[in-house]
Amino acid sequence: MEQMRAGLFLGEKHVDVQLIDRPVPKEGEVLLRVSHAGICGSDMMIYYGKHPRAKAPLAMGHEFCGVIEEVNGDIPFQVGERVVVEPTLSCGTCDACTAGQYHVCRTLRLIGIDCNGGFAEFVAVPYHRLHRISEELSNAHAALTEPLAVAVHTVRRSGVKVGDLVVILGGGPIGLLVGLIAREAGASKIVVSDISPFRLQKAKDLGFTAVDAKVDNITDVVAKMTNGVGADVVFEVAGTQITAQQMVEAIKTQGQICVVSMYKQSPTINLASMHFRELSLTTTRCYSRKDFQTAIEFMASGKVDVSPLISHELELDQLADGFKYMENPEEALKILIKP
Repeated sequence: MEQMRAGLFLGEKHVDVQLIDRPVPKEGEVLLRVSHAGICGSDMMIYYGKHPRAKAPLAMGHEFCGVIEEVNGDIPFQVGERVVVEPTLSCGTCDACTAGQYHVCRTLRLIGIDCNGGFAEFVAVPYHRLHRISEELSNAHAALTEPLAVAVHTVRRSGVKVGDLVVILGGGPIGLLVGLIAREAGASKIVVSDISPFRLQKAKDLGFTAVDAKVDNITDVVAKMTNGVGADVVFEVAGTQITAQQMVEAIKTQGQICVVSMYKQSPTINLASMHFRELSLTTTRCYSRKDFQTAIEFMASGKVDVSPLISHELELDQLADGFKYMENPEEALKILIKP
């Protein structure tokens, strides 16, 4: 069996590059030579040993793109094509799938979480999870398709309208991408709250209003901006008890809250306050195929520039360094690994 190098999760805070068997594509699959793969918050959860499904040894990485090395079967892709991977794997038979909502499949799995992913030289991928990359889109940018698709899906779920004032609680990659897509959707003002000076500066660079949560209370800031009315839409992207409280406080009467975070611990939410002001709360998970295609089109056309979010491009041998950088929000935003 031919072998390849892969960056493996081996245990809590333990990743290492080792040789493993190179995958052989099954019927209907392609063998992809990975170009770029991003480190995500879900990868950090795995790294800390907190993910309920990911089991060591595992080549993580669900945000990745590459070049087709080999195809197995009569499929509409050819060797040499550049593609990005939509990493969700649905069952196709549950109630959500039969309704066409594959991204909320009852047993949804992801490449890079439930099976080996992009932190490896090669990955075997079902052809129906592939999207072609146009010449206008670099490999580095294509690797951000997955998180940008999350942002596209999130903003669609939120119903942001032209002229809305939007508040984003959490200035990490997803929060900033949500801001970029909200602006495309017509938001007139976007306010980002975070505690990291590095991330707040990125928010400013992207043209957003940045609020240092260590200094100013976002609820008070928004109240002053709106003469006490509140924001039209609030996106909760930090996953803390504090932001769960702020999302209710900073929104206007009959406003829309959209929770993006996957909470590690269930927060306490002031439902009475939501009740008295008829607040709407929606949640969001992953993306549809259309969201994924929209993300590619937005980057390829230049509507959305993800360059400012890429803080590091590292070789596979530097994978452990990448996870160390990710532990410090003052040091990293989106880290790309190049197997």
